[in-house]
Amino acid sequence: MSYLEHNLRTVPTGWRKVLHLHWGLILLLTAVASVGFLMLYSVAGGSMTPWAGTQMNRFAMGLGVMLCVAFVPIWFWRNIAAVAYVASLLLLVGVALFGVTNMGATRWIDLGFMEFQPSEAAKITVVMFLAAYYDWLDVTRVSRPLFVAIPVVLILIPAFMVLRQPDLGTAILLVIGGSIVMFAAGVHWAYFAVVIALGIGLVTAVFVARGTDYQFLQDYQYRRIDTFLDPAQDPQGAGYHITQSKIAMGSGGWSGRGYMQGTQSQLNFLPEKQTDFIFTVLAEELGFLGGVSLLLLYVLVVVFCIASALQNRDRFSSLLIIGIAGTFFLFFAINMSMVMGLAPVVGVPLPLVSYGGSSMLVLLGAFGLVQSAHVHRPRSRR
Repeated sequence: MSYLEHNLRTVPTGWRKVLHLHWGLILLLTAVASVGFLMLYSVAGGSMTPWAGTQMNRFAMGLGVMLCVAFVPIWFWRNIAAVAYVASLLLLVGVALFGVTNMGATRWIDLGFMEFQPSEAAKITVVMFLAAYYDWLDVTRVSRPLFVAIPVVLILIPAFMVLRQPDLGTAILLVIGGSIVMFAAGVHWAYFAVVIALGIGLVTAVFVARGTDYQFLQDYQYRRIDTFLDPAQDPQGAGYHITQSKIAMGSGGWSGRGYMQGTQSQLNFLPEKQTDFIFTVLAEELGFLGGVSLLLLYVLVVVFCIASALQNRDRFSSLLIIGIAGTFFLFFAINMSMVMGLAPVVGVPLPLVSYGGSSMLVLLGAFGLVQSAHVHRPRSRR
C-alpha cells in the first residue's frame, strides 16, 4: 500500500470520495463552460442578460447535480437504469400529448421555472440501460442475433419518438450513441456493416420519397439537405444560416477580429448566435486559434473519460463512461461540422457553450455518472 493510499484510508468516507473525484475533468468542464459564458456575454453586446447570467446559474446548478450524482455508488445507477429508461420514454410520451411547441417543433415540457427537453435525458438513459444490459449479459452471447435485436429495439423506440417531434439531430445522436455502447460491448462488426448498408439504402429512399405522400422527412428538413448541398441556391432563405456562418468564420482569420468585435454577431447578421451557431461567433472573434483551443478542450474531456474507462475493471462503469464520452464527442463534432458546412443543419447545440438549460443540466448529470464510476471503481488493496 502506497503512502497516499494509506493516508486516504484514514480520511472519513465522505472526504475520501471528494479526493477521489476526477478533478482534472471538473476543471476541463468548467473551462469549456467559461468559454460559453464569454461568448454569451459578447453576443448580448457586453451584457450579462439575457443569456450569460442565466447560463452561469444553470452551470452552478449543474455542478451541484454532478457532485450529488458522483457521490452515489455506481451500483445504484446500474440498478435503476431500466427505471430511468422507462421514465424517459414516459416523458417523451408526455411531450407528444402536452408538449410545448416552438418554431414548428414540439420538444419541450413546461415545468414552470424552465422548459425541459426530455430527448436530452433520453440520450443518457439509453446509454445507461444498454450498459446495464451488457453488464448482465454473458459475453459469449453478445453477438447472438436475439441478444443483438434487443438493444436495437431499445434504441429505436426513443429514436422514433424523438424523430416524430420532429428532431432529426437528436434521433441521430440516440442511434449513434447506442451503437457506440454496442460496439464497445463487443458486438461483431458484421452487424454494423449491415446497418451501414441499410443506412445507405435509407438515405436513398429518403430522396426517392421526396414530394410523395409517404416522404420520410418534413419539408423543412429536406430544405436543410438542399442547403447543405448548395447554400448559394437560396442565400436569403434556407441557405441564410450557413451562408452567414461561413462569412463570419472566414472573416475571423487566424486570430480573429477581437473579443466583442465580430461584425456578423454584433450587427445581428448571424441567426441563432446564442445557441446552435455560437461556435461561429467564437471563430469570428477569436479566430482559428480560438476555435482550435476550444476543440482541444473538448478532445481532452473525451480522452480523460476514455482513460478512466480503461482503468475501470467494472464492466457497467466502463461501458457507461465510453457511451457518455461518445455522445459528448458526437455533440461537438456534429455542431462544428454543421456550422462549417460539412454536415446538414440538424439543430445540435455546442455542449456546455450554447445557451440552453436542458442540455446543460443533463450533460453535467451525465458527467456525474462518469464521476460516480470513477470514484467508486474497484481499487487494489495492497
